[in-house]
Amino acid sequence: MPEGDTVWHTAAELRQHLAGRTLTRCDIRVPRFATVDLTGQVVDEVLSRGKHLFIRVGPASIHSHLKMDGSWRVGNRPVRVDHRARIILEAGEIRAVGIDLGVLEVLDRFHDDAAVAHLGPDLLGEDWDAAIAAANLVADPDRPLAEALLDQRVMAGIGNVYCNELCFVSGRLPTAPAGALADPRRLVARARDMLWANRFRWKRCTTGDTRSGRELWVYGRAGQSCRRCGSRIHHDNTAERVRYWCPTCQR
Repeated sequence: MPEGDTVWHTAAELRQHLAGRTLTRCDIRVPRFATVDLTGQVVDEVLSRGKHLFIRVGPASIHSHLKMDGSWRVGNRPVRVDHRARIILEAGEIRAVGIDLGVLEVLDRFHDDAAVAHLGPDLLGEDWDAAIAAANLVADPDRPLAEALLDQRVMAGIGNVYCNELCFVSGRLPTAPAGALADPRRLVARARDMLWANRFRWKRCTTGDTRSGRELWVYGRAGQSCRRCGSRIHHDNTAERVRYWCPTCQR
């Protein structure tokens, strides 16, 4: 599931393969931008902002958001291309393919920051500010904690996996009011630590134990024993986002 760490890692991979190279192919398979051809332009930089990714090429910025199922694949040709491809970029022997991207658009590179101006501090960005993120988190004290954590205007990069894991380490239910946090600054620091530790991994770990099946505290573990107290992990999939929690460790 793409979250801020996955997007950061994806940007790093694209940067490694494309930055400084001249595009020899640009095939955009989104009707609105199908006539855009950046062939002959140099890829200047690739960067992430929360869950958003930007490939700056000449005067343009290719903006993508992975949403739930999107991904970028990059490497020496041939990199597989099928009906799910939304964009194909090539620079000599290098091919990058954007697959099932939730958002794909071509922006003016000098104004592409407008697309992410609404975001809170980026957990993996140079603009990270724990004090602002903590204040944002409890700005509406009656708001459910999980809802606040998932709001990218609070801080950018948290998805549902980290949301559930952070609720667990905070000792609060996902439905508990954000204002009930004793130390919001500590929780946003934990959020930063989690994403930072996983920025080079495709398979994330929040427990500190990278052995298979032991990487997460509660996410995806419905009916299994809590790693701390042994209680059965509960879950609720009736809402837009599935929730997991320990009924003993969280309140």
